[in-house]
Amino acid sequence: MEKRRFGTIGEVSRLTLGGGGIGQVWGSTSREEGIATLKLAVDGGIDVIDAAPGYKVCEALIGEAFGGRLPEGVKITTKCGIGSIPAGEVYPRFRASLEQSLAAMRLERVDLFFLHNEICPDDFAYPVDNERRSEFATSWSLYRDAVVPAFERLKQEGLIGAWGITGVGVPEAIINALQETPRPQAVQAVANLLDSPGGLTRLRTPARPRDIIATAQAKGVGVMGIRAAQAGALTRAIDRPLDPDHPDARDFVRAAPFRALCEKWGADPAVIAHRYALGMEGVDTLVLGVKNREELRQCLDAEAAGPLSPEETAAIDALRLR
Repeated sequence: MEKRRFGTIGEVSRLTLGGGGIGQVWGSTSREEGIATLKLAVDGGIDVIDAAPGYKVCEALIGEAFGGRLPEGVKITTKCGIGSIPAGEVYPRFRASLEQSLAAMRLERVDLFFLHNEICPDDFAYPVDNERRSEFATSWSLYRDAVVPAFERLKQEGLIGAWGITGVGVPEAIINALQETPRPQAVQAVANLLDSPGGLTRLRTPARPRDIIATAQAKGVGVMGIRAAQAGALTRAIDRPLDPDHPDARDFVRAAPFRALCEKWGADPAVIAHRYALGMEGVDTLVLGVKNREELRQCLDAEAAGPLSPEETAAIDALRLR
């Protein structure tokens, strides 16, 4: 598998195995299938596994699959969401979450630890659920004054190798975080042909993921592309029940011209969506949301086929879906 430079962290595989799928976030799967998928990913050349305590059984499966002895060169990430809490609680919350994750995965450290929620300006008002903002978004001042120092302390303690942020939410706040120092070593940014975060955010304004990726690239911050298939919206069919007004369901409807183009090409939309994302400038590694070996093999084949041709990419962009 091709590798790319991932900011200051080193070279990583072009694909990352996301923990949401094997953790049963994106539909049902078994523990046995999750473990088999983990092992196939490593055998297939994937050397980054993206975990989180919110991915249900994901971290426990990592511990069970590898018994605390990761294959050589494999890197592990995990996450913690804190919203907006008192500054004095940030480090203890991070530390407690990280210790639970390490215990589940049977590890002593992780390579990357992410803030698993949005960052927003202190005075920002969300158009939806603003009364719950403190649950899902971290204010800029809290990020600057408490989150960054807590991450740096965990690095000094040897529990994490680096830290990163979720690049979904208020674009200006994310871009500011990428330009400040100390800055994150990695960002998880939307990388799909719709430029859509789907249900990941409550915003109703452009997500500007390509601006976020370009800023990260300019500042030497590694980029993990997420949502290549936009939670199923860029596949033949969404494999879980969704309300018709759910952002992912609306994106599925919006992507109908893309599916028609893929049908004309005689190609699987999911494969084309991943190949499109792999060709996006600035994306170092692409996080897969697969939940079983069949879906993983499809993504491995997409990576082996390489990015789309300029003509194919132009044909998709001409649909004006973003």
